[in-house]
Formats: sequence, C-alpha cells, structure tokens
Amino acid sequence: MHSHPVWRLEVVFTEDDRTTRADVMLDIGEHHHHGWGRAKRDPDDLDMPVVGQEIAAARALIRLAHQLLGAAESEIEEIERQAVHIHE
Repeated sequence: MHSHPVWRLEVVFTEDDRTTRADVMLDIGEHHHHGWGRAKRDPDDLDMPVVGQEIAAARALIRLAHQLLGAAESEIEEIERQAVHIHE
C-alpha cells in the first residue's frame, strides 16, 4: 500500500507601518523549513494590505523553494558522492 504524505504549510503575516512580512513554515514530518519575505508600501500607494501580503508571501515561498531544492541536492549528493545541481 502506498502512503500519502501530508506536508503542512503555514503563512503568518506581521505588519508594521508600511512593511508587511510573511513567515512561511513548512512541516514535512522529519524536517521543518522556513522562508520569509517582505513588502514595503510606498507612501504614495493606496493602503491595500492584501497586495503587500501577496508580495511578501510570494517572496517567502521563493526562499522556501530554494531551500527545498538545496536540501534535495544535499541528500542526492550524500548518496551519489558527487556534486549535484537541480535546475529550477
């Protein structure tokens, strides 16, 4: 029987004046990963919190994606005993 892994992703936003920060936590069972991203609103921009949240979350997820690729590369390198690069 095949298992069906479940990965849990949580995004938490903090806002301070014109800056929005997103912290992304990924729980994949044995390992936990964290990414963060920020968005700054220009003083002349409209106050639209969801836009800052989208930008900050996207940047956090990009960082998280790079961490996951790096972790996969390291695990493959341990097995193969040679340098590995996974293309995005």
